[in-house]
Amino acid sequence: MNETLREAPAATDVKGHELLLRAGFVRQVAAGVFSYLHLGQRTLQKLEAIMRQEMDALGGQEIKMPLVHPAALWQASGRWYEIDAELGRLVDRNGCSLTLALSHEETLAELARQEIHSYRQLPQLAYHIQTKWRDDPRPRAGLIRGREFTMLDSYSLDADEAGLDVQYQAHFAAYFRIFARCGLPVLAVEADVGMMGGTLAHEFMYLTPIGEDTLLLCDGCGYRANRQVATFRKPENSNGMQTVQFVAELVRGEEKVEKVVTPVLANHSQINETKLVHVLDAQRLRPTAEQATDIWVVDDGVADWSGQADKVADIAAAQEGDACANCGQPLRTVRAVEVANIFKLGTRYSRTMGATFVDENDEARPIVMGSYGIGVTRLLACLAEQHHDAAGLCWPVAIAPYRVHLLALRGGEETAVSLYTQLQEAGIEVLLDDRDERPGVKFNDADLIGLPLRLTVSQRSLAAGGVEVKARGGGETVVVPVNDLLNHVTNRLAEQ
Repeated sequence: MNETLREAPAATDVKGHELLLRAGFVRQVAAGVFSYLHLGQRTLQKLEAIMRQEMDALGGQEIKMPLVHPAALWQASGRWYEIDAELGRLVDRNGCSLTLALSHEETLAELARQEIHSYRQLPQLAYHIQTKWRDDPRPRAGLIRGREFTMLDSYSLDADEAGLDVQYQAHFAAYFRIFARCGLPVLAVEADVGMMGGTLAHEFMYLTPIGEDTLLLCDGCGYRANRQVATFRKPENSNGMQTVQFVAELVRGEEKVEKVVTPVLANHSQINETKLVHVLDAQRLRPTAEQATDIWVVDDGVADWSGQADKVADIAAAQEGDACANCGQPLRTVRAVEVANIFKLGTRYSRTMGATFVDENDEARPIVMGSYGIGVTRLLACLAEQHHDAAGLCWPVAIAPYRVHLLALRGGEETAVSLYTQLQEAGIEVLLDDRDERPGVKFNDADLIGLPLRLTVSQRSLAAGGVEVKARGGGETVVVPVNDLLNHVTNRLAEQ
Protein backbone atom coordinates (compact mmCIF):
# COMPACT_ATOMS: atom_id res chain seq x y z
CA MET A 1 0.00 0.00 0.00
CA ASN A 2 2.97 2.36 -0.42
CA GLU A 3 3.81 2.28 -4.10
CA THR A 4 6.14 5.08 -5.14
CA LEU A 5 5.47 7.16 -8.22
CA ARG A 6 8.04 8.25 -10.78
CA GLU A 7 6.04 11.37 -11.62
CA ALA A 8 3.70 13.45 -9.51
CA PRO A 9 0.00 13.54 -10.43
CA ALA A 10 -1.13 16.49 -12.52
CA ALA A 11 -2.00 19.82 -10.83
CA THR A 12 0.34 19.28 -7.88
CA ASP A 13 1.24 22.86 -6.99
CA VAL A 14 3.79 22.60 -4.15
CA LYS A 15 6.95 20.52 -3.92
CA GLY A 16 6.39 19.05 -0.47
CA HIS A 17 2.98 17.69 -1.41
CA GLU A 18 4.36 16.34 -4.69
CA LEU A 19 6.94 14.35 -2.72
CA LEU A 20 4.37 13.05 -0.21
CA LEU A 21 2.38 11.72 -3.17
CA ARG A 22 5.36 10.27 -5.00
CA ALA A 23 6.83 8.66 -1.87
CA GLY A 24 3.55 6.91 -1.06
CA PHE A 25 2.60 8.84 2.09
CA VAL A 26 -0.79 10.15 0.93
CA ARG A 27 -3.33 9.70 -1.84
CA GLN A 28 -6.05 12.15 -2.84
CA VAL A 29 -9.65 10.91 -2.58
CA ALA A 30 -11.43 14.16 -3.48
CA ALA A 31 -10.64 17.87 -3.53
CA GLY A 32 -9.09 18.59 -0.12
CA VAL A 33 -9.66 15.01 1.12
CA PHE A 34 -6.86 12.47 1.49
CA SER A 35 -6.05 8.93 2.58
CA TYR A 36 -2.88 8.45 4.62
CA LEU A 37 -0.97 5.35 3.61
CA HIS A 38 1.26 3.37 5.95
CA LEU A 39 4.27 5.71 5.86
CA GLY A 40 2.09 8.79 6.20
CA GLN A 41 0.14 7.31 9.09
CA ARG A 42 3.33 6.35 10.93
CA THR A 43 4.65 9.89 10.57
CA LEU A 44 1.37 11.34 11.85
CA GLN A 45 1.59 8.99 14.84
CA LYS A 46 5.09 10.33 15.59
CA LEU A 47 3.80 13.91 15.49
CA GLU A 48 0.84 13.03 17.69
CA ALA A 49 3.07 11.25 20.22
CA ILE A 50 5.15 14.42 20.64
CA MET A 51 1.99 16.47 21.09
CA ARG A 52 0.59 14.07 23.67
CA GLN A 53 3.82 14.18 25.67
CA GLU A 54 3.80 17.98 25.78
CA MET A 55 0.09 18.21 26.61
CA ASP A 56 0.44 15.62 29.35
CA ALA A 57 3.34 17.64 30.76
CA LEU A 58 0.95 20.60 31.10
CA GLY A 59 -1.45 18.44 33.10
CA GLY A 60 -3.79 17.82 30.18
CA GLN A 61 -6.37 15.04 30.24
CA GLU A 62 -6.88 13.35 26.87
CA ILE A 63 -10.50 12.90 25.81
CA LYS A 64 -12.25 12.29 22.48
CA MET A 65 -15.15 14.41 21.28
CA PRO A 66 -17.32 13.46 18.28
CA LEU A 67 -17.03 14.54 14.68
CA VAL A 68 -20.83 14.98 14.37
CA HIS A 69 -22.51 17.60 16.58
CA PRO A 70 -26.17 18.44 17.11
CA ALA A 71 -27.00 21.79 15.55
CA ALA A 72 -28.49 22.91 18.86
CA LEU A 73 -25.00 23.32 20.36
CA TRP A 74 -23.89 25.62 17.58
CA GLN A 75 -27.19 27.48 17.67
CA ALA A 76 -26.70 28.08 21.39
CA SER A 77 -23.29 29.66 20.79
CA GLY A 78 -24.57 31.61 17.78
CA ARG A 79 -21.99 30.24 15.37
CA TRP A 80 -24.64 28.24 13.48
CA TYR A 81 -25.88 31.60 12.17
CA GLU A 82 -22.49 33.32 11.90
CA ILE A 83 -20.62 30.75 9.78
CA ASP A 84 -21.81 30.25 6.24
CA ALA A 85 -20.93 27.52 3.71
CA GLU A 86 -17.71 26.39 5.44
CA LEU A 87 -19.81 24.69 8.13
CA GLY A 88 -20.84 21.20 7.02
CA ARG A 89 -24.56 20.78 7.73
CA LEU A 90 -26.68 17.65 7.41
CA VAL A 91 -29.98 16.20 8.56
CA ASP A 92 -30.35 12.69 10.00
CA ARG A 93 -33.18 10.28 9.20
CA ASN A 94 -35.24 11.71 12.05
CA GLY A 95 -35.05 15.22 10.68
CA CYS A 96 -32.57 16.47 13.29
CA SER A 97 -30.05 19.05 12.07
CA LEU A 98 -26.40 18.16 12.61
CA THR A 99 -23.02 19.64 11.75
CA LEU A 100 -19.59 18.20 11.07
CA ALA A 101 -17.00 19.50 13.50
CA LEU A 102 -15.29 22.62 12.25
CA SER A 103 -13.96 23.03 15.78
CA HIS A 104 -15.03 21.76 19.21
CA GLU A 105 -15.58 24.80 21.44
CA GLU A 106 -19.33 24.18 21.71
CA THR A 107 -18.92 20.50 22.54
CA LEU A 108 -16.29 21.23 25.18
CA ALA A 109 -18.44 23.97 26.72
CA GLU A 110 -21.33 21.51 26.92
CA LEU A 111 -19.06 18.97 28.63
CA ALA A 112 -17.93 21.65 31.07
CA ARG A 113 -21.57 22.53 31.78
CA GLN A 114 -22.26 18.91 32.68
CA GLU A 115 -19.06 18.12 34.58
CA ILE A 116 -17.83 21.32 36.28
CA HIS A 117 -19.86 22.59 39.23
CA SER A 118 -17.48 24.09 41.80
CA TYR A 119 -14.38 26.28 41.84
CA ARG A 120 -12.67 23.32 43.55
CA GLN A 121 -12.73 21.52 40.17
CA LEU A 122 -10.75 24.30 38.47
CA PRO A 123 -8.39 24.76 36.74
CA GLN A 124 -8.57 21.95 34.19
CA LEU A 125 -7.09 21.20 30.79
CA ALA A 126 -8.61 18.75 28.30
CA TYR A 127 -7.27 17.86 24.88
CA HIS A 128 -7.99 15.55 21.98
CA ILE A 129 -6.72 14.76 18.49
CA GLN A 130 -9.67 14.59 16.13
CA THR A 131 -10.88 14.98 12.55
CA LYS A 132 -12.35 18.30 11.38
CA TRP A 133 -14.34 19.31 8.33
CA ARG A 134 -14.22 22.77 6.78
CA ASP A 135 -15.83 23.08 3.37
CA ASP A 136 -13.18 25.38 1.96
CA PRO A 137 -14.21 26.74 -1.47
CA ARG A 138 -10.60 26.69 -2.72
CA PRO A 139 -8.65 23.71 -1.35
CA ARG A 140 -5.03 23.91 -2.52
CA ALA A 141 -1.46 22.90 -1.73
CA GLY A 142 -2.50 19.40 -0.70
CA LEU A 143 -2.70 19.01 3.07
CA ILE A 144 -1.92 22.67 3.71
CA ARG A 145 -5.42 23.75 2.75
CA GLY A 146 -7.60 20.67 2.88
CA ARG A 147 -11.26 20.27 3.72
CA GLU A 148 -10.91 17.23 5.97
CA PHE A 149 -7.98 17.47 8.36
CA THR A 150 -6.75 16.41 11.80
CA MET A 151 -6.05 18.77 14.69
CA LEU A 152 -4.76 18.68 18.21
CA ASP A 153 -7.21 20.76 20.27
CA SER A 154 -6.79 21.62 23.90
CA TYR A 155 -9.17 23.61 26.07
CA SER A 156 -8.38 25.29 29.36
CA LEU A 157 -11.01 25.87 32.02
CA ASP A 158 -10.37 28.46 34.74
CA ALA A 159 -12.14 30.42 37.41
CA ASP A 160 -10.75 33.79 36.32
CA GLU A 161 -8.64 35.64 33.76
CA ALA A 162 -5.49 35.23 35.83
CA GLY A 163 -5.81 31.47 35.53
CA LEU A 164 -6.38 31.78 31.79
CA ASP A 165 -3.22 33.88 31.50
CA VAL A 166 -1.19 31.09 33.09
CA GLN A 167 -2.56 28.39 30.79
CA TYR A 168 -2.24 30.61 27.73
CA GLN A 169 1.44 31.25 28.41
CA ALA A 170 2.01 27.55 29.16
CA HIS A 171 0.59 26.63 25.75
CA PHE A 172 2.62 29.38 24.09
CA ALA A 173 5.84 27.82 25.39
CA ALA A 174 4.70 24.20 24.82
CA TYR A 175 3.93 24.88 21.17
CA PHE A 176 7.45 26.12 20.55
CA ARG A 177 8.76 22.93 22.14
CA ILE A 178 6.50 20.80 19.94
CA PHE A 179 7.64 22.49 16.74
CA ALA A 180 11.30 22.36 17.77
CA ARG A 181 11.03 18.63 18.45
CA CYS A 182 9.33 18.08 15.09
CA GLY A 183 11.93 20.12 13.23
CA LEU A 184 9.82 23.03 12.00
CA PRO A 185 10.93 26.67 12.52
CA VAL A 186 7.99 28.93 13.42
CA LEU A 187 7.21 32.47 14.49
CA ALA A 188 4.40 33.50 16.85
CA VAL A 189 2.47 36.56 15.69
CA GLU A 190 -0.51 38.57 16.88
CA ALA A 191 -3.64 37.40 15.09
CA ASP A 192 -7.33 37.97 14.55
CA VAL A 193 -9.71 35.97 16.76
CA GLY A 194 -11.90 35.32 13.70
CA MET A 195 -14.82 32.92 13.97
CA MET A 196 -13.53 31.64 17.33
CA GLY A 197 -14.18 34.88 19.15
CA GLY A 198 -12.53 35.92 22.39
CA THR A 199 -10.14 38.68 23.39
CA LEU A 200 -6.67 37.64 22.22
CA ALA A 201 -5.09 35.28 19.70
CA HIS A 202 -1.64 34.30 18.46
CA GLU A 203 -0.75 32.24 15.40
CA PHE A 204 2.32 30.07 14.95
CA MET A 205 3.60 30.62 11.45
CA TYR A 206 5.94 28.67 9.17
CA LEU A 207 7.61 31.10 6.79
CA THR A 208 7.41 29.90 3.20
CA PRO A 209 6.68 31.49 -0.19
CA ILE A 210 3.75 29.09 -0.68
CA GLY A 211 1.93 30.53 2.35
CA GLU A 212 -1.35 32.40 1.95
CA ASP A 213 -0.96 34.55 5.04
CA THR A 214 1.00 37.81 4.94
CA LEU A 215 2.93 38.81 8.05
CA LEU A 216 4.26 42.23 8.97
CA LEU A 217 7.60 42.10 10.79
CA CYS A 218 9.71 44.86 12.34
CA ASP A 219 13.42 44.17 12.56
CA GLY A 220 13.83 47.17 14.86
CA CYS A 221 11.69 46.20 17.84
CA GLY A 222 10.52 42.66 17.00
CA TYR A 223 6.88 43.52 16.32
CA ARG A 224 5.14 40.64 14.52
CA ALA A 225 1.54 40.45 13.37
CA ASN A 226 -0.69 38.93 10.76
CA ARG A 227 -1.69 41.52 8.20
CA GLN A 228 -5.31 41.02 9.30
CA VAL A 229 -4.55 42.83 12.59
CA ALA A 230 -1.22 44.59 11.95
CA THR A 231 -1.04 48.25 12.91
CA PHE A 232 1.34 50.90 11.61
CA ARG A 233 2.23 54.54 12.17
CA LYS A 234 0.19 56.62 9.77
CA PRO A 235 1.52 59.80 8.14
CA GLU A 236 0.26 63.07 9.60
CA ASN A 237 -0.64 64.32 6.10
CA SER A 238 -3.10 61.93 4.45
CA ASN A 239 -2.47 63.43 0.96
CA GLY A 240 -6.01 63.05 -0.28
CA MET A 241 -8.71 60.45 0.15
CA GLN A 242 -10.35 57.52 -1.60
CA THR A 243 -13.51 55.55 -1.03
CA VAL A 244 -14.61 52.00 -1.68
CA GLN A 245 -17.99 50.41 -1.09
CA PHE A 246 -19.22 47.15 0.41
CA VAL A 247 -22.43 45.46 1.39
CA ALA A 248 -22.01 44.31 4.99
CA GLU A 249 -24.00 41.35 6.28
CA LEU A 250 -24.84 41.93 9.93
CA VAL A 251 -26.10 39.09 12.14
CA ARG A 252 -28.68 39.96 14.74
CA GLY A 253 -29.65 36.73 16.48
CA GLU A 254 -31.19 34.54 13.82
CA GLU A 255 -31.77 37.49 11.47
CA LYS A 256 -29.35 38.85 8.86
CA VAL A 257 -29.42 42.51 7.91
CA GLU A 258 -27.55 44.05 4.97
CA LYS A 259 -26.12 47.58 5.04
CA VAL A 260 -24.18 49.50 2.40
CA VAL A 261 -20.88 50.65 3.88
CA THR A 262 -18.50 53.24 2.44
CA PRO A 263 -15.03 53.26 4.00
CA VAL A 264 -12.89 56.38 3.54
CA LEU A 265 -9.12 55.88 3.27
CA ALA A 266 -6.05 57.97 2.62
CA ASN A 267 -4.73 57.81 -0.93
CA HIS A 268 -2.41 54.86 -1.55
CA SER A 269 -3.88 52.99 1.42
CA GLN A 270 -5.56 49.60 1.13
CA ILE A 271 -8.67 48.51 2.98
CA ASN A 272 -8.24 45.85 5.65
CA GLU A 273 -11.51 43.94 5.40
CA THR A 274 -10.89 42.05 8.64
CA LYS A 275 -10.58 45.29 10.60
CA LEU A 276 -13.69 46.67 8.89
CA VAL A 277 -15.68 43.53 9.76
CA HIS A 278 -14.78 44.00 13.44
CA VAL A 279 -15.61 47.70 13.42
CA LEU A 280 -19.05 46.91 11.99
CA ASP A 281 -19.54 43.69 14.01
CA ALA A 282 -20.40 42.15 10.63
CA GLN A 283 -20.37 38.55 9.47
CA ARG A 284 -18.95 39.21 6.02
CA LEU A 285 -18.52 41.80 3.30
CA ARG A 286 -19.03 41.73 -0.43
CA PRO A 287 -17.92 44.44 -2.87
CA THR A 288 -20.51 46.69 -4.42
CA ALA A 289 -20.66 50.15 -5.98
CA GLU A 290 -22.93 53.11 -6.62
CA GLN A 291 -25.46 52.46 -3.89
CA ALA A 292 -26.77 54.85 -1.28
CA THR A 293 -24.52 54.66 1.78
CA ASP A 294 -25.99 53.53 5.10
CA ILE A 295 -22.77 53.68 7.14
CA TRP A 296 -19.67 55.85 6.62
CA VAL A 297 -16.48 54.50 8.19
CA VAL A 298 -13.46 56.81 8.12
CA ASP A 299 -9.95 55.49 8.69
CA ASP A 300 -8.20 57.20 11.61
CA GLY A 301 -5.32 58.13 9.31
CA VAL A 302 -7.52 60.51 7.28
CA ALA A 303 -6.86 63.96 8.68
CA ASP A 304 -9.00 66.25 6.52
CA TRP A 305 -12.34 64.46 6.14
CA SER A 306 -15.24 66.86 6.67
CA GLY A 307 -18.12 64.65 5.60
CA GLN A 308 -20.32 62.26 7.52
CA ALA A 309 -18.50 59.79 9.79
CA ASP A 310 -20.58 57.17 11.58
CA LYS A 311 -17.42 55.45 12.78
CA VAL A 312 -13.75 56.48 12.89
CA ALA A 313 -11.34 53.59 13.31
CA ASP A 314 -8.22 51.88 11.99
CA ILE A 315 -9.38 50.10 8.82
CA ALA A 316 -6.22 50.36 6.71
CA ALA A 317 -3.99 47.40 5.82
CA ALA A 318 -0.33 47.60 6.79
CA GLN A 319 2.02 47.33 3.81
CA GLU A 320 5.69 46.77 3.09
CA GLY A 321 7.67 49.85 4.14
CA ASP A 322 5.03 51.34 6.45
CA ALA A 323 6.40 52.67 9.72
CA CYS A 324 6.19 50.37 12.75
CA ALA A 325 3.64 51.70 15.25
CA ASN A 326 6.04 50.94 18.11
CA CYS A 327 9.43 52.17 16.91
CA GLY A 328 8.93 53.81 13.52
CA GLN A 329 11.25 51.45 11.63
CA PRO A 330 9.98 50.19 8.23
CA LEU A 331 7.92 47.03 8.31
CA ARG A 332 8.63 44.14 5.95
CA THR A 333 6.24 41.51 4.66
CA VAL A 334 6.74 37.75 4.45
CA ARG A 335 4.49 34.88 3.39
CA ALA A 336 3.63 32.13 5.84
CA VAL A 337 1.45 29.11 6.61
CA GLU A 338 -0.45 29.04 9.90
CA VAL A 339 0.28 25.74 11.66
CA ALA A 340 -1.21 26.51 15.07
CA ASN A 341 -3.23 29.09 16.96
CA ILE A 342 -4.14 29.90 20.54
CA PHE A 343 -7.14 31.93 21.73
CA LYS A 344 -8.27 33.54 24.93
CA LEU A 345 -11.97 32.73 24.62
CA GLY A 346 -12.85 34.12 28.03
CA THR A 347 -16.55 33.55 28.67
CA ARG A 348 -17.60 33.77 25.00
CA TYR A 349 -18.97 30.17 25.01
CA SER A 350 -19.59 29.50 28.68
CA ARG A 351 -21.98 32.47 29.01
CA THR A 352 -24.10 31.55 26.00
CA MET A 353 -24.13 27.83 26.82
CA GLY A 354 -24.63 27.94 30.57
CA ALA A 355 -21.24 26.51 31.58
CA THR A 356 -20.96 27.94 35.08
CA PHE A 357 -19.40 27.07 38.43
CA VAL A 358 -20.10 28.11 41.99
CA ASP A 359 -17.33 30.25 43.45
CA GLU A 360 -16.11 30.61 47.06
CA ASN A 361 -19.05 32.95 47.80
CA ASP A 362 -21.63 30.48 46.47
CA GLU A 363 -22.23 32.63 43.42
CA ALA A 364 -22.59 31.18 39.91
CA ARG A 365 -20.00 32.45 37.46
CA PRO A 366 -19.18 31.51 33.85
CA ILE A 367 -16.09 29.35 33.33
CA VAL A 368 -13.19 31.18 31.70
CA MET A 369 -12.01 29.24 28.65
CA GLY A 370 -9.00 29.08 26.36
CA SER A 371 -8.72 27.21 23.05
CA TYR A 372 -5.48 25.98 21.50
CA GLY A 373 -4.96 24.05 18.27
CA ILE A 374 -2.27 22.57 16.03
CA GLY A 375 -3.06 21.32 12.54
CA VAL A 376 -1.53 17.84 12.61
CA THR A 377 -1.96 17.03 8.94
CA ARG A 378 -0.99 20.57 7.93
CA LEU A 379 2.14 20.17 10.06
CA LEU A 380 3.01 17.03 8.08
CA ALA A 381 2.73 19.04 4.86
CA CYS A 382 4.89 21.87 6.18
CA LEU A 383 7.54 19.42 7.39
CA ALA A 384 7.67 17.88 3.91
CA GLU A 385 8.10 21.39 2.52
CA GLN A 386 10.88 22.16 5.00
CA HIS A 387 12.77 18.84 4.81
CA HIS A 388 13.42 17.84 1.22
CA ASP A 389 16.01 18.14 -1.50
CA ALA A 390 16.11 17.46 -5.23
CA ALA A 391 16.03 13.68 -4.67
CA GLY A 392 13.14 13.49 -2.20
CA LEU A 393 12.13 13.84 1.44
CA CYS A 394 14.67 14.09 4.29
CA TRP A 395 12.89 13.29 7.56
CA PRO A 396 14.36 14.23 10.97
CA VAL A 397 14.89 11.18 13.20
CA ALA A 398 12.17 12.20 15.66
CA ILE A 399 9.35 12.08 13.12
CA ALA A 400 10.58 9.70 10.40
CA PRO A 401 8.14 6.83 9.77
CA TYR A 402 11.10 4.47 10.17
CA ARG A 403 14.62 5.40 11.23
CA VAL A 404 16.48 2.95 9.00
CA HIS A 405 15.96 1.89 5.39
CA LEU A 406 17.55 -1.53 4.82
CA LEU A 407 18.14 -2.44 1.17
CA ALA A 408 18.71 -6.10 0.31
CA LEU A 409 20.55 -6.42 -3.00
CA ARG A 410 21.73 -9.53 -4.84
CA GLY A 411 23.98 -11.68 -2.69
CA GLY A 412 23.00 -9.94 0.54
CA GLU A 413 19.44 -11.15 1.02
CA GLU A 414 20.13 -13.62 3.83
CA THR A 415 22.31 -11.21 5.78
CA ALA A 416 19.75 -8.42 5.32
CA VAL A 417 16.96 -10.53 6.82
CA SER A 418 19.17 -11.41 9.79
CA LEU A 419 20.07 -7.73 10.34
CA TYR A 420 16.40 -6.75 10.03
CA THR A 421 15.58 -9.08 12.91
CA GLN A 422 18.49 -7.80 15.03
CA LEU A 423 17.55 -4.15 14.51
CA GLN A 424 13.91 -4.77 15.35
CA GLU A 425 14.82 -6.69 18.51
CA ALA A 426 17.00 -3.74 19.54
CA GLY A 427 14.00 -1.40 19.20
CA ILE A 428 15.21 0.32 16.04
CA GLU A 429 12.45 0.97 13.54
CA VAL A 430 13.57 -0.42 10.20
CA LEU A 431 11.98 -0.66 6.76
CA LEU A 432 13.23 -3.64 4.74
CA ASP A 433 13.26 -3.34 0.95
CA ASP A 434 13.51 -6.93 -0.28
CA ARG A 435 11.69 -6.32 -3.55
CA ASP A 436 12.88 -7.91 -6.75
CA GLU A 437 13.91 -4.58 -8.27
CA ARG A 438 17.07 -3.16 -9.79
CA PRO A 439 19.50 -1.48 -7.36
CA GLY A 440 18.92 1.91 -8.99
CA VAL A 441 15.18 1.69 -8.33
CA LYS A 442 15.77 0.85 -4.66
CA PHE A 443 18.31 3.67 -4.21
CA ASN A 444 15.99 6.19 -5.84
CA ASP A 445 13.05 5.09 -3.71
CA ALA A 446 15.17 5.26 -0.55
CA ASP A 447 16.11 8.87 -1.37
CA LEU A 448 12.49 9.68 -2.23
CA ILE A 449 11.08 8.28 1.03
CA GLY A 450 13.85 9.99 2.99
CA LEU A 451 14.49 7.85 6.08
CA PRO A 452 17.44 9.11 8.16
CA LEU A 453 19.83 6.18 7.61
CA ARG A 454 20.24 3.84 4.62
CA LEU A 455 21.86 0.41 4.98
CA THR A 456 22.76 -1.54 1.86
CA VAL A 457 23.66 -5.23 1.96
CA SER A 458 24.95 -6.85 -1.22
CA GLN A 459 27.52 -9.32 -2.40
CA ARG A 460 29.81 -6.38 -3.15
CA SER A 461 29.39 -4.75 0.28
CA LEU A 462 30.00 -8.04 2.09
CA ALA A 463 33.13 -8.60 0.02
CA ALA A 464 34.25 -5.10 1.00
CA GLY A 465 33.85 -5.94 4.68
CA GLY A 466 30.24 -5.49 5.70
CA VAL A 467 27.27 -3.18 5.19
CA GLU A 468 27.21 0.18 3.40
CA VAL A 469 25.86 2.93 5.66
CA LYS A 470 24.81 6.35 4.38
CA ALA A 471 22.91 9.18 6.08
CA ARG A 472 20.07 10.68 4.04
CA GLY A 473 21.22 14.14 5.01
CA GLY A 474 24.56 13.72 3.24
CA GLY A 475 28.09 12.64 3.97
CA GLU A 476 30.23 9.75 2.86
CA THR A 477 29.13 6.15 2.55
CA VAL A 478 31.03 3.93 4.99
CA VAL A 479 31.30 0.14 5.18
CA VAL A 480 30.66 -1.23 8.66
CA PRO A 481 31.35 -4.85 9.69
CA VAL A 482 28.17 -6.83 10.29
CA ASN A 483 29.08 -7.51 13.91
CA ASP A 484 29.56 -3.78 14.61
CA LEU A 485 26.50 -2.58 12.75
CA LEU A 486 24.05 -2.37 15.64
CA ASN A 487 26.31 -0.14 17.74
CA HIS A 488 27.17 1.98 14.72
CA VAL A 489 23.52 2.53 13.77
CA THR A 490 22.55 3.32 17.37
CA ASN A 491 25.31 5.95 17.62
CA ARG A 492 24.56 7.47 14.21
CA LEU A 493 20.87 7.87 15.01
CA ALA A 494 21.68 9.44 18.38
CA GLU A 495 23.84 12.04 16.62
CA GLN A 496 21.06 13.25 14.33
